[in-house]
Amino acid sequence: MSYAEQVKQDLLHIVSEMSSHPGDYSKHPDTDFSRNRKLNFSTLIHLMISLETGTVRDELLKYFSYDHSTVTNSAFYQQRAKLSEETLPFLFRSFNAHYPHVLYKKKYQLLAADGSSFTFTRNPLDPDSYFAPDGKTTNGYNQIHIVPLFDLISKRYTDCVIQPIRKKNEFRALCTLIDNHPSISNSTPIFIADRGFHSMNVFAHAIEHKAYFLIRATDIKTTRLLGADRPEGQESFDVSIQRILTRSQAKNKHLHPELEDQYKYIYQDVAFDYIIPGEHPEYTIQLRVLRFQISEDNYENIITNLPLSLFSLEEIKTLYRLRWGIETSFCELKHVIGATNFHSKKREYIEMEIWARLLLYNFCSIITGHVAITRKGKKHTLQVNYSVAFKVCHYFLRLHNGESPPDVESLIEKGRLMSRTGCRVVFRFRKTNYIFCEIF
Repeated sequence: MSYAEQVKQDLLHIVSEMSSHPGDYSKHPDTDFSRNRKLNFSTLIHLMISLETGTVRDELLKYFSYDHSTVTNSAFYQQRAKLSEETLPFLFRSFNAHYPHVLYKKKYQLLAADGSSFTFTRNPLDPDSYFAPDGKTTNGYNQIHIVPLFDLISKRYTDCVIQPIRKKNEFRALCTLIDNHPSISNSTPIFIADRGFHSMNVFAHAIEHKAYFLIRATDIKTTRLLGADRPEGQESFDVSIQRILTRSQAKNKHLHPELEDQYKYIYQDVAFDYIIPGEHPEYTIQLRVLRFQISEDNYENIITNLPLSLFSLEEIKTLYRLRWGIETSFCELKHVIGATNFHSKKREYIEMEIWARLLLYNFCSIITGHVAITRKGKKHTLQVNYSVAFKVCHYFLRLHNGESPPDVESLIEKGRLMSRTGCRVVFRFRKTNYIFCEIF
């Protein structure tokens, strides 16, 4: 059995186990999926994961090999409506748990967070996601926003928060992702995010969960944070600071008046979960603030809690550059996996399709990452063409009627590209639960 066949078998085995007690994943446990239908629980889940970009009718005809007894659109809608909202997230996490994480320097899991919006069919009956007609559109449109965690070395999604666009809150989403991130023995997560996630609440959630963070900041926020601690006459610096967070501006209520210059006021309407009146009126936080030049007239700011003794400025630059991996993944998710093509106008089912697409992405990435691309004796190093590889894996997953599977690994290895210059990742495989890597 090839590695691709093993991965597919693992996924379908989880689906089969779920189908043995479908009531746990149904809105009406006593009645839903209790009758024997052509579009049963297992078939429905497999179909939803492997959907392509065609209409519902086209997808059903292709899935059932254009058989005259292909189920109707209505039958698909009725069966899908029986699924609980936790069905696809449960399958996503269960499948992810089957495969090891790749650790940076044998101990750190690099997790990038970012947001992305998806537009779907106009539905004015959903005010939380609907934009009324304006100067740019005559009909209006609906959007949904996701904030996922993406493992930059394993190249797969680990979790996701989905929000209607009108209730978008990326700060709260990242706090939720940090809180829900499962602990992995002998490893520490490093949460990496762009400047849209700069928040004291985010910093505190990471610290409270014994995690590291590395978040970009604007010049204005960096200046406000540093205050008098900003080194005079220096455009580039690496300084460690302490701040005492409070919601009281009354100095006589401060517990440490001798450290008055370290106090930072948190407005009442700004979320911060670790200041509790009467119990914990103050919160002390240790931060490291870096500013470095990236071009002749441009500088970058990073706020982190990575210790100077373990992470140099150059290494922090390298880690932040890796964050671009989540931007690349969004492009692949939307335009290769097809996450911009939905098969519903109701947000409930749009969310199901997003979870299904994230799962499909991981399925393709796990198989693709296993294929070693080498070219001995040649001048250039080759890398996987992920667009081709993901399409091969998607086709392979969809097969279910006894068709002969393609040689997935050979097709992926054949569709290769010249590697771009940049960070070099060396994977070191060991007979443990993890795969280690080093970045140069």
